[in-house]
Amino acid sequence: AVRVSGGDARALVAKGATLLDVRSPEEFGGGHIDGAINIPVQELVGRAGELGNKVEQIVVYCQSGGRSAMAKRLLESNGFTSVHDLGGIAQW
Repeated sequence: AVRVSGGDARALVAKGATLLDVRSPEEFGGGHIDGAINIPVQELVGRAGELGNKVEQIVVYCQSGGRSAMAKRLLESNGFTSVHDLGGIAQW
């Protein structure tokens, strides 16, 4: 899967993209990117409605990139059309 660069991700978020952290609430509480919302990857399908319109831009990240890649696939298989995988939080 092609990842979005940190610079491109920041530009998308500056234009209003949703920044989605799919790590656990404990990881999120330990530090996250400003403005991110937290939906753990295992809850994503059930909570996808919280992300709004399926054509909206979403930038997804996790700790190292494994969960964000899974989240991108899950969202796309549920009809989301503009999901960008940043990978791990350090890429920001």
